[in-house]
Amino acid sequence: MTVWIHRRPESDVIAETTGATGPLAGLRLAVKDNVDVAGVPTTAGCPDYAYLPDRDAAAVAALRAAGAVVVGKTNLDQFATGLVGTRSPYGAVEHALRPEYISGGSSSGSAVAVARGAADIAIGTDTAGSGRVPAALHGLVGIKPTIGVVSTAGVVPACRSYDCVTIFAADLELANRAMGAMAAGAPHRPWPADARLAAPPAPVVAVFSTLPDLDPLWHSAFERTITGLRESGATIVEIDPEPFLAAAKLLYNGALVAERYSAVGDFVDSHPYSADPTVASIIRAARDIPAHQLVTDLAELERLRAQAMASLAGADALLTPTVPTHPTLAEVAADPIGVNSRLGTYTNFCNLFDMCAVAVPAGTVGDSHFGVTVLARAFEDAVAYDIATLVAAASNSSTAIPNPAWPLQVAPSLDLIVFGAHLRGQPLEHQLTTLGARWAGPVQTSPNYRLAALTTTPPKPAVTRLPEGAPGASITAERWLLSPAALGHFLANLPTPMQLGSVELSDGTWHPGFSCTGAAAESAKDLSEYPGWKAALAADAVG
Repeated sequence: MTVWIHRRPESDVIAETTGATGPLAGLRLAVKDNVDVAGVPTTAGCPDYAYLPDRDAAAVAALRAAGAVVVGKTNLDQFATGLVGTRSPYGAVEHALRPEYISGGSSSGSAVAVARGAADIAIGTDTAGSGRVPAALHGLVGIKPTIGVVSTAGVVPACRSYDCVTIFAADLELANRAMGAMAAGAPHRPWPADARLAAPPAPVVAVFSTLPDLDPLWHSAFERTITGLRESGATIVEIDPEPFLAAAKLLYNGALVAERYSAVGDFVDSHPYSADPTVASIIRAARDIPAHQLVTDLAELERLRAQAMASLAGADALLTPTVPTHPTLAEVAADPIGVNSRLGTYTNFCNLFDMCAVAVPAGTVGDSHFGVTVLARAFEDAVAYDIATLVAAASNSSTAIPNPAWPLQVAPSLDLIVFGAHLRGQPLEHQLTTLGARWAGPVQTSPNYRLAALTTTPPKPAVTRLPEGAPGASITAERWLLSPAALGHFLANLPTPMQLGSVELSDGTWHPGFSCTGAAAESAKDLSEYPGWKAALAADAVG
């Protein structure tokens, strides 16, 4: 069996599982063998490269701290160079259900371990699609965060500027939990103060106007996915794929591949018989690329990125097939470079453009799993995740929409308590959702408040705190989460007589929320007999 390179003793795994605590308590974790686990050799898929780390990689330590238990290290395309799962001296990793087909790579063993039920979650890495391609081919979820959000300390680099640590899981809820724990425990790149914390209720999703290299049957499956997303309320717009696909080719066909030589080139040169021949040919070819070519290609990448991002203006995310086809082992053996290149058609550009991504199952075509990827701009991981839940629900691969998205555990956010026109379904809700605010559920104030109705358009509630000892009421409200920049923007545009202050909730905590100036509230119609604004509206008591 080629899935594992190292398995920990079952007695150690059982002992750790029994005593595990935390949000991932007792979950079995497989770790790609280019990521360090203390006391277990790291080979990066090359026995002669092996070393024994004395500490966990930051990502592994974070998941262990959350209660996950490492069961072993998994096979991979050597030095994480490949999307096929066949470039390993430990043997090609077969697909979990179709042994004549590839597993996908480079995080091949991690995906198959989860697909076969030998692990609950698995760490992969992703530079060109290694955390998304094998997920798609096995009907798994693969979350690839914004570059640098999760530390790569303790990870053997492939292309240091573009490497990411990723999560595999069987469903979005578990992938969400695991990624949240990993990102919170292994922070690196700080989040901006203006990050959107949610997708809008009716997102705009871009798709490519043409889909080169896509298998015809999979093309039909992708069209069905688009239809389902549209029926869920999304607006679909078409964009030109050219700048994305041109950038994808730069990763291996241009000077950017020099980063792979920088990572392990000296070892490959000094150990001519240790490396997989295909991997060695890719890495050695990068050795003699002139520096001016790298500068030229980086400039071209920036040009393509600007063009691509401009085409996405007005869209919340981009939806693509994850891979265009599912090759057999024989097809890869016959054309290892060409097949690998085709597999990266819709994945290679992602990290080059500093995008985040969620690969999610979208049904089957014959005996093949079919998957799509939702891609969003840097630090809009919550947006990508939310839209992925819509895709999953539309394709019946998920029965519930998990909430909240994992970035809320790490992105800066502030509360806002709302009482009236900004409640869900009310006329001014859009003022929050357009700022990327996330609904966090209903709440109740302490029994010290008065609810009244202002004569505004649209009508707004006036909520005021009463003096101690005065008879008051507990008012139903809602809690929203906003980025600090979004809350500042919202406050700057707040019309009089509304204001923000501190609101006491029924649990005794205080949060920023709506209140009203005293003079305006005194003349407003009292509605305190109703539990909240929506109840007063239903009783036709506001007018």
